[in-house]
Amino acid sequence: MDRAVRIVKRLTDIVGATLGLAFTLPFYPLIAVAIYVESPGPVILRQRRAGELREPEPGQTEPPKPRFREFTMLKFRSMRPEAEHLTGPVLATREDARTTRVGRFLRRTRIDEIPQFFNVLLGEMSLVGPRPERPELAEQFAMAIPYFEERMRDVKPGITGLAQISLGYSGKPLPESVLAAFESGLTNPFKIEGAEDSLADHMRMKLLYDLAYSAATEDLKHFLPLELSIILRTPLVMIRGIGT
Repeated sequence: MDRAVRIVKRLTDIVGATLGLAFTLPFYPLIAVAIYVESPGPVILRQRRAGELREPEPGQTEPPKPRFREFTMLKFRSMRPEAEHLTGPVLATREDARTTRVGRFLRRTRIDEIPQFFNVLLGEMSLVGPRPERPELAEQFAMAIPYFEERMRDVKPGITGLAQISLGYSGKPLPESVLAAFESGLTNPFKIEGAEDSLADHMRMKLLYDLAYSAATEDLKHFLPLELSIILRTPLVMIRGIGT
């Protein structure tokens, strides 16, 4: 990442997260009550997530384990307590049966993500960047999808991002998106019956946008308009209930 981009991005994160908290904190008690009344239990969910890609130490021949810098991400709980007690870490889907009624609204409007303004102030996340996956899932994706880990090289995970405002919930292109016209050629290349709309294909779609964003961070002239565009378009995505 370009040095000027790094400085501008961090200043934007601090200002944006501070304003975001100032605007949203008054609503936290209402959100907490709504969550607890329907589903008693912790209101704030703390999950380990995979952040930036870890570089090998000087003289180190093997990749570091874990390959990603892990951190604790905060979000409002949208699922039943102990939702993963029997399954372990599982990637959430749009119509996930584990999600409560209040949780479905929070997820659709992305309100469940607003506690991550604290993660941004701590420097663990950015306002804009690739979405952080669970460490176990990130490692699996990195082994199954070429260059998947490169999306996090020298880039912090974000609350919103280019993929989040450009794709459907799981990563499927929206009907009006530019990528929709190329979906058939980019997914299920071997035309395996029953493999349509697979999770791996959706993650590859996200990867295309994440890599494009990462490339833009190499030059301030290209980075700044893209960053501002993503930030300004995010509220519309929240209102319309689209994105990832």
